Amino acid sequence: MTQLQFNLDFEKIKDEVMQSDLNDVVKSSIVILFNQYMETERDQYMKTSSYERDEDRIDYRNGYYERELILSVGRLALKVPRTRSGEFATEIFEKYKRCDKSFLLSMLEMVVNGVSTRKVTKIVEQLCGEKVSKSMVSELTKKLDPVVKEWAERPLNLQYYNYIFVDAMYIKVREYHKVVSKAVYIALGVNSQDRREIIGFKVTNKESTEGWNEFFESLKARGLQSPKLVISDAHEGLKAAIKKSFLNTSWQRCTVHFLRNIVKEMPKKESKEARDHLKEIFRASTIDISRMLKNEFIEKYEDDKKYTKAIETLDAGYEDAIQFYEEDKDTHIHIRSTNVLERLNSEVRRREQVIRIFPNVNSAFRLIGAVLMDCEETMDNGNKKFIYRKKE
Repeated sequence: MTQLQFNLDFEKIKDEVMQSDLNDVVKSSIVILFNQYMETERDQYMKTSSYERDEDRIDYRNGYYERELILSVGRLALKVPRTRSGEFATEIFEKYKRCDKSFLLSMLEMVVNGVSTRKVTKIVEQLCGEKVSKSMVSELTKKLDPVVKEWAERPLNLQYYNYIFVDAMYIKVREYHKVVSKAVYIALGVNSQDRREIIGFKVTNKESTEGWNEFFESLKARGLQSPKLVISDAHEGLKAAIKKSFLNTSWQRCTVHFLRNIVKEMPKKESKEARDHLKEIFRASTIDISRMLKNEFIEKYEDDKKYTKAIETLDAGYEDAIQFYEEDKDTHIHIRSTNVLERLNSEVRRREQVIRIFPNVNSAFRLIGAVLMDCEETMDNGNKKFIYRKKE
């Protein structure tokens, strides 16, 4: 018997149909095509065509049963061939799963990128002509759990991280029928190749010394070594945890946060010159120039009672805010503040605000982890570097 070779390019069919105007004629054509494909599958399985007698036949045809197939082009009602033994099975539904996997991933990507569950269901309904429940979208996002967990627990002993930026942001989570605030710790490292990596994150009850200690210990358990510098704001619990967890590591106080603290103690009116002077202290090219500018600021304003608290704040925190001068000059603009982490937090916040209140801690960990993974993929990829060092 002549074998009929019947091959379908599912991706091509899908692309062509998506680009056309969907109507009953188009859908009917696809149904005919799929039904013929399954009929050919049964013929090849039995090695005989319809009404052909053959002593070597391995089975008998036994009619059809109806089964619906939902593609991104809509719902299709197919006639699936069957055999008496029940051993024949079409591959068309398995191929559907493979070819339409991209559609499910697109749904997942919409959620990760900050599209609300309600909007996702509407988009799917418009594309497919079929309603997708919110619970289905929620179940789909749970597929992220093992992926996020593996990424969040990956070993950190394959790289040395010269600089680590740490910060906390707050989210709302529903817990025991109440809406409570939770802290999200995030750590971003700059490795020995001067590229950035998000090395860890954690959802916890609040920002505290104990919480930061536990977070740092979890990073060290994954192989993290003490870096040259940890850059952060001046949260007391965070400062204490850095001191305890990382021996021989310097702490760089974020100069942006520090300047805000000083300016807060200054008069709001007629202080532009003083504010500009303050900025130059931490933009100076060398530590000696920075110290000179700082002393000039104190001498200029020390007799003005309006600046007393500002000078005290500057004098008390200055040394912690100039640790970046001990590193190469090319690194200064990058490591003197937590701006790089603030931008990352803003991206997480942008997508998190769509949800507003997480149903539980697990969902918060899942989505924030997926967002951070997504951000890291575009972070210093290819030949890009976070820090470019000039060759001497």
